[in-house]
Amino acid sequence: MEPRINLFAKGQNALKSLFQAGAYLKHSTIEVPLQELVFFRVSQMNGCAYCLDMHSKDARAHGETEQRLYGISAWRETPYFTDRERAALGWAEAVTKCEVSDSVYERVKPHFTEEELIDLTLAVTTINTWNRFNLSFPQVAGTYQVGQFG
Repeated sequence: MEPRINLFAKGQNALKSLFQAGAYLKHSTIEVPLQELVFFRVSQMNGCAYCLDMHSKDARAHGETEQRLYGISAWRETPYFTDRERAALGWAEAVTKCEVSDSVYERVKPHFTEEELIDLTLAVTTINTWNRFNLSFPQVAGTYQVGQFG
């Protein structure tokens, strides 16, 4: 893919809020390994190669297994995920598609506090924004190193 704009060189002011959201999420009560699963699944849905590379590496660094990463696109049909993870993945898919029905909300509600659900939604919307930036101004997939962005 032909380079367009160097997002990280030219977009520092625009990206500050995304970096701040990421820093906030690292300290939220949504466990980081679950956030990484959500980031990976949403990036799959959006076809963001750079984010898939990044979040597969970060997920593995937080103890995620290859089997679960390989099966995440079929999470409903696999036995690998907890009820909380399934609720988060369902919510992430619904928010990403802008199809958050009452039934989706009722399925996620027992697994998250109200504050956690807001934080989960922030995680989903943040990765969707990163995906859109990286699709608009592609970064080279495969170059990410775990911990590169702090």
